[in-house]
Amino acid sequence: MDPEKEEFLEEFGADYGYPSGPKSIDQIRATEFKRLDGLVYLDHAGSTLYSELQMEAVFRDLTTNVYGNPHSQSDSSSATCEIVREARQQVLEYFNASPKDYKCIFTSGASAALKLVGEAFPWSQKSCFMYTMENHNSVLGIREYALSQGAAAFAVDIEETVHHEVSNGIAASVSLSQHQIQRRNEEKVLEEELIGDAYNLFAFPSECNFSGLRFSLDLVKIIKEDSEKILEGSPFCNGRWMVLVDAAKGCATEPPDLSKYPADFVIISFYKIFGYPTGLGALIARNDAAKLLKKTYFSGGTVAASISDIDFVKRREGIEELFEDGTASFLSIASIRHGFKILNSLTISAIGRHTAALATYLRKMLLALRHENGASVCKVYKSDSLKVLCREWGPIVSFNLKRPDGSWFGYREVEKLSSLSGIQLRTGCFCNPGACAKYLGLSHLDLRSNMEAGHVCWDDYDILNGKPTGAVRVSFGYMSSYEDAKKFIDFVKSSFVSLPNQTGLGYHLRERSIPFPDKGLESRFTSSFFLKSITIYPIKSCAGFSTEKWPLSISGLRYDHEWLLKSLTGEILTQKKLPEMCLISTFIDLHWGIMFVESPRCKEGLQINLKSDLKSGGREEVDLYGQRYEAQGYTNEVNNWFSLAIGRTCCLLRYSMSNDYLLLNKCKNGGMRRDMQSRVTFANEAQFLLISEESVSDLNNRISSNVQKGAFEMPVQINPMRFRPNLVISGGEPYVEDEWRNLKIGNKYFTSLGGCNRCQMINVVHTAGGVQKSNEPLATLASYRRSKGKILFGILLRLHETDYEVEQETDSWLQVGQEVHPNSF
Repeated sequence: MDPEKEEFLEEFGADYGYPSGPKSIDQIRATEFKRLDGLVYLDHAGSTLYSELQMEAVFRDLTTNVYGNPHSQSDSSSATCEIVREARQQVLEYFNASPKDYKCIFTSGASAALKLVGEAFPWSQKSCFMYTMENHNSVLGIREYALSQGAAAFAVDIEETVHHEVSNGIAASVSLSQHQIQRRNEEKVLEEELIGDAYNLFAFPSECNFSGLRFSLDLVKIIKEDSEKILEGSPFCNGRWMVLVDAAKGCATEPPDLSKYPADFVIISFYKIFGYPTGLGALIARNDAAKLLKKTYFSGGTVAASISDIDFVKRREGIEELFEDGTASFLSIASIRHGFKILNSLTISAIGRHTAALATYLRKMLLALRHENGASVCKVYKSDSLKVLCREWGPIVSFNLKRPDGSWFGYREVEKLSSLSGIQLRTGCFCNPGACAKYLGLSHLDLRSNMEAGHVCWDDYDILNGKPTGAVRVSFGYMSSYEDAKKFIDFVKSSFVSLPNQTGLGYHLRERSIPFPDKGLESRFTSSFFLKSITIYPIKSCAGFSTEKWPLSISGLRYDHEWLLKSLTGEILTQKKLPEMCLISTFIDLHWGIMFVESPRCKEGLQINLKSDLKSGGREEVDLYGQRYEAQGYTNEVNNWFSLAIGRTCCLLRYSMSNDYLLLNKCKNGGMRRDMQSRVTFANEAQFLLISEESVSDLNNRISSNVQKGAFEMPVQINPMRFRPNLVISGGEPYVEDEWRNLKIGNKYFTSLGGCNRCQMINVVHTAGGVQKSNEPLATLASYRRSKGKILFGILLRLHETDYEVEQETDSWLQVGQEVHPNSF
């Protein structure tokens, strides 16, 4: 056995791997999760994984039984009603909740359950919605209902207070730090008007999905029974307080015991517990609390009787029947018993210990990492200085990584590289803005500044003003293993930790991970360079064609990236989501003024007249990379051809040459577009992309070396065309182009805009059998071509200002074989 695993088992062996269970973790992985072979899945807080045995049982159940609509009266419908009744009972048992006190209301998910509470809660101007800073956006959304009904809302931080004397009850050891009170209505509500029998709601998560912090469920009794003491001095200390626990994340490893902590509402989501089914959640509501909810809408299944032409409806009296609109997702409900069977065989307590062991081990190993200069590598968001009333931490580890100089690695860089290593995790704020701001130390001013810079959820702005905008999150599930954690730690070490004697290699994490020598540059330019190939890509993300010579225009190579495909929903289509687009071939005949397009999915090719075919299409605006363009459409015949070619309904649009090149700059930093000074069509960043043949050769040598070391099973030979370059040059040393400030090709001058940031698209390869994806060449490039969070290969160019009117000249052509002179002006 690996010595490191022996050390791990010596410390965590009593809790790890289900030593007293029916199967060990190794057996579980080998028999129930064979699809994880070669893959490390570490996003169980987002969605845990279903067992293959679980799904076999579901399939067997659904293929051997007949389940009818539970609102019918047939035998199959009666069988469904019994299955649903048993499922409700099983859910209540999971939370140790008595059917005498609680009801299980099935919903379409956790968010739907929260929405139900928010819209049906008896809000008034005397009411208050109080919530911890650590709450999911779906909980914060309840605030909209409260504020719209005139109620107040505010966030709180819950802290333990330290007493030297013995406290008189648990409430004496807790204090609330209240944030600003929010109200929508303009009329000022006097404090004396707040005194009364208003209903108030307090919401907190059993486990924070950002940090893994587990709040003490004692908060349920504290708020319900001692609100006057805990909210002393607040106008909201009176009234009746009700408590909502968001257990969507926490219940996968430690469900709240409702016999001990009688919360009024508990929210759950089943795919977070055992992976399947999705689209099914539940609201577990105390009977007395559910009866206070004021439901407006009625639907099939929720009424005993109604009359269509007068205002009359008699609602059902049963709590579940009253709140479950329409036909319940009864086949999904029938499936949850198979998930519970898996969990019950292991026991939830054993699952909790197993996942806690892995999370504790990972935190320990990450915190121990040091760069060669002794600087800490990892900032784990588990601050002991936060005096929060909590019991322990769940199986979540959130963190950010630092360079040796203390600056931050962007979390998107971590996510991109981890994906190349076969590791799936999550980055960002995880829909928990309060916890994110709290742990990252982001003020309101920081958050507003980030938004003004264009930052929104799920974008690539991971570092702004020197601060992270989110974090990296690793989370474990019941089927996670030591090997998962170990592979992730090894990944962090190899990709982000500075080791001795690596300073000159330019690997991994140098502030400039691509070496730029300070002296002797001129000697590197004495070698001759010449233009090896010219390639034009008329339609964005489709295949291009090479030519011996080609005319230039004010926007680059004439007709390059002048067309794109757009879906009916407005999405710009690219190979990132539709790799099959690379199978569409193009060619332009300048003499005849025709673009020829072919696809293996279409029996006949398409011919587009470059001048006349635009007359029949309409004009529309296109938003791309922070810019807005006018574009010209085509006929249905053309659009139908492309829809067949890519297997999705779309339309072809052409960049309007009469359009001003910059109509709207939506983001202050211009989004992805690098070239903001010259006219660019629908290219990603600049007018030209240049690749060096020698740099590609060096890359192939490195990939071959990795194959020999056993890093890859089969040799991979990368063609320069994999990078979709416009210009390929030959001559000189590998990567010498990185140092070029400008260059001259023939009699035309170009300015370098720096390196091109590469993405997963270069891993898509067109083969005889179709389109395939691999980790190469991006994985190898990531090992030595990283710079400030980007993986660079090739350089971006723009036509020099003095040549902007090239289209009026007779010699404005580039030709294969022309000499290339770097740093020539």
